[in-house]
Amino acid sequence: MFSTMQDVPLTVARILEHGSTVHARSTVTTWDVTGPVVRTYAEVGARAAQLAHALRDELGVTGDDRVATLMWNNDFHLEAYLAVPSMGAVLHTLNLRLPSQQLSFIVNHAADRVVIVNGSVLPLLAAVLPDLAPTLKHVVVAGPGDRSLLAGFAGGVHDYDELIADRPTDYPWQRDIDERQAAVLCYTSGTTGDPKGVLYSHRSIYLHCMQVNTGDNFAFTPRDTALPVVPMFHVNAWGIPHAAFMSGANLLMPDRFLQPKPMAEMITAVRPTVSAAVPTIWSGLLDELDAGDYDTSSLRMVVIGGSACPPSLMKAYDERHGIRVLHAWGMTETSPLGCFAQPPGGLTPEEEWPYRITQGLFPASVEARLIGPGGERMPHDGAAAGELEVRGPWIAGAYYGGAGQDPVRPDDKFSEDGWLRTGDVGTITADGYLTLTDRAKDVIKSGGEWISSVELENALMGHPQVAEAAVVAVPDEKWGERPLATVVLRPGATAGLRELRAFLAERIASWQLPERWAIVESVPKTSVGKFDKKVIRASYAADELDVATLGKE
Repeated sequence: MFSTMQDVPLTVARILEHGSTVHARSTVTTWDVTGPVVRTYAEVGARAAQLAHALRDELGVTGDDRVATLMWNNDFHLEAYLAVPSMGAVLHTLNLRLPSQQLSFIVNHAADRVVIVNGSVLPLLAAVLPDLAPTLKHVVVAGPGDRSLLAGFAGGVHDYDELIADRPTDYPWQRDIDERQAAVLCYTSGTTGDPKGVLYSHRSIYLHCMQVNTGDNFAFTPRDTALPVVPMFHVNAWGIPHAAFMSGANLLMPDRFLQPKPMAEMITAVRPTVSAAVPTIWSGLLDELDAGDYDTSSLRMVVIGGSACPPSLMKAYDERHGIRVLHAWGMTETSPLGCFAQPPGGLTPEEEWPYRITQGLFPASVEARLIGPGGERMPHDGAAAGELEVRGPWIAGAYYGGAGQDPVRPDDKFSEDGWLRTGDVGTITADGYLTLTDRAKDVIKSGGEWISSVELENALMGHPQVAEAAVVAVPDEKWGERPLATVVLRPGATAGLRELRAFLAERIASWQLPERWAIVESVPKTSVGKFDKKVIRASYAADELDVATLGKE
């Protein structure tokens, strides 16, 4: 027997139409070089319609064409966030922090037709243009920037505001398409091999928005102003832009101004109530708030994810600034919110701490299980540890295989019965709180971003004087974890550590460069010949390695 309920598709277009009409007076404020730029949600909706007309009529975007964005958190990016999926195309957010090789791989793998780019990051795009496939037909530049950098591009170059000018401010949005269609494409950071694409559906985004807006999560209302410091290119800024447009919460967009002083100034001036970012952002901001005269009394909650926040940092915000800091956990494959660390009710502030320092509580829509080393299910008793596997309506079931290709389901990422293998090891309490205790793989989580030890090792071993190289994560007070590079030189080699670091700097992103280096006689290996990284970490912890610290040259 079927129900008597209407079958209404859950689509991004419905979020756009609702936010731009019911919440027409809500605003998005972008912190620009010339001062705050304010647009109402009604204006954002109208400009999104103009952008959709321009993409379809002028640039030929149809069907499920991919439209990429290489942008900061700002009003331009929000318009693309809403317009592209709502017209039936697929939004592809590009990570500004990726090295050029990975960036070009992602654009080509996605077969992007259009890239919308902020003028301030044109040098980054220009550097990879020669490596991009001819599927890229157009570049749209939003805001001031040196357009001459695109002189060698064979496709069309357009100014964003000129492109959308004088176009209709309404559009036949695709509100009734199949809700399972792709809406947004995000790529992982490529911690093992090439980055992997995750295609979010309209349905998954809509349901994730509803979860973000619940009382156990961000609980947005039209009386809130959200400051998403987490980038919009990083897992949809944790769902905040879509959720804010659904709920009518105002948005404060920091653009490129992520340094402590401008952040403190914009919080004082615009008075956001909720914000979200990785721990390193809040660590730097704390020093600025302690030293300066700023008003942060508007903030009711700060959400930290990407890596664990030190309890001392959480308590400093509580005690010195009256700002409540809460954990969240997720990943690209989980849209990203999988847990949110709101404590149970009826507890004193001191009794809440054991819950606040966990990764959080699983919501009703996300199922979780722990798998032991032998494949057995581990109990949720807060003590037994296992690799975390999850499933749910906003959890990935496969990776994007590329244009015209079938989805990809690697065995190390998905179980035989379809659960996502997160690669994290931890415990879960009987009442559903997750605590992560270790990594299932040797990736390095630095300031909320992942660094691949294998990528660093392969690059280092490309040096003609390097015989072997092993990279492991070691603790770091500022970033949580940073890479330690241990190197075995070939007989007779004369290369110094600074030369090796300079060699590596030509091949990876600067923020991934190790500061800690050690020359060793050999890399310890397991019985099957793999690098035994736990031995290296133990040697470092016991101060048995001759470690040199190298900064920027």
